[in-house]
Formats: sequence, C-alpha cells, structure tokens
Amino acid sequence: MEAATSIKPIIRVAALSGSLRKTSFHTGLLRAAIDLTKESVPGMEIEYIDISPLPLINTDLEINGTYPPVVEAFRLKILDADSILFASPEYNFSVSAPLKNALDWASRAPNVWADKPAAILSTGGSSGGGRAQYHLRQIGVFLDLHFINKPEFTLNAFQPPQKFDAEGNLVDEAAKEKLKQVLVSLQAFTLRLQR
Repeated sequence: MEAATSIKPIIRVAALSGSLRKTSFHTGLLRAAIDLTKESVPGMEIEYIDISPLPLINTDLEINGTYPPVVEAFRLKILDADSILFASPEYNFSVSAPLKNALDWASRAPNVWADKPAAILSTGGSSGGGRAQYHLRQIGVFLDLHFINKPEFTLNAFQPPQKFDAEGNLVDEAAKEKLKQVLVSLQAFTLRLQR
C-alpha cells in the first residue's frame, strides 16, 4: 500500500503597498516576497494589487449598491484572495492615506476583508514602521482581519548594512530570511483557518 502524500493547496495572497512612490521600499518588500515564494515558499502565490487608481472614498460614487469599475475590480481581487499581505509605511504614527483609502473601499458592504488572514511588513526609520503596524492591527479588528502575531517584520531601512538598492529592491539577506519566515507563518495560519 502506497503512503499517502499530502499536497498543500495553493494559497493566493493579495499584496498591497501603502506607498505610491516609484522606488518605494514597501513595494520593494512585496517584490522580494513574490520572489521568495517562487524560490523557497512552495504553495503560495502573491499578486501585487496596485491601489493608486482608487478614487478617494466618497459614498456619492456608490450608485444602487454598485461601485466605480476600478473599485469593483479591486474589491473582487480582495474577495478572491485567501490572505492579505500589507506593506505599510508609517505616516505620522499611522497608516498612509492611500492604504487607509483602500481599506475603507473594501470595507463597504459587503466587507470583503472579513475573515481573511493577514500579515504586515514595514520599514522606515528607527522604529521600522512599528507604530503604523499597531494602528493597522486596530483597524483590522473592526474589519474582521486576522493578523499573524509572530514573527513581526519591522526594518530600519537606514541603519547599515544597506537594505535597499536605488530602485527600492530589498538586498539585505538577513531581512530576506526574516521576510521568508513571515510568509511561512502566514501560509500556515491561512491553512489552519481554512480547515
């Protein structure tokens, strides 16, 4: 009798960067995460979702229970994802305006964030974006998001050795390993919640 083999299902992850800069370190973290899933985290596929086309939230744009096409397309991407990966910069001790806008659009009825597992990546100055992460976790309580608790990923982008290149790509190997552990944890948590 052959031994049964367990095959992990593919976890589909929607990845959002709260920074719109062309050479954003946060978007660079998501690119690194996508590369890591191809190299060393089998069973996980990450899709980068560009939030820059979303209009500022305005309920006047909701007509007969429908949303503008760009908002509908964004909401469907979130709904279809098994889990969410946020790259959240810290602006004034909180999340950025573009990320909050995306959070608000996808929370409109029906709330497509509900019951999604999630993880947060942040980089920046001395706190590495940690205060924004805690604020995002508070928002997630109302949105019914379920964040992994460990490992946390905060990264001081300006402390040697160099963490990012001129294009915003993550080049620090220790940070890549830490990022990989976040992805493995998100994958395991997602599978656990799906069961």
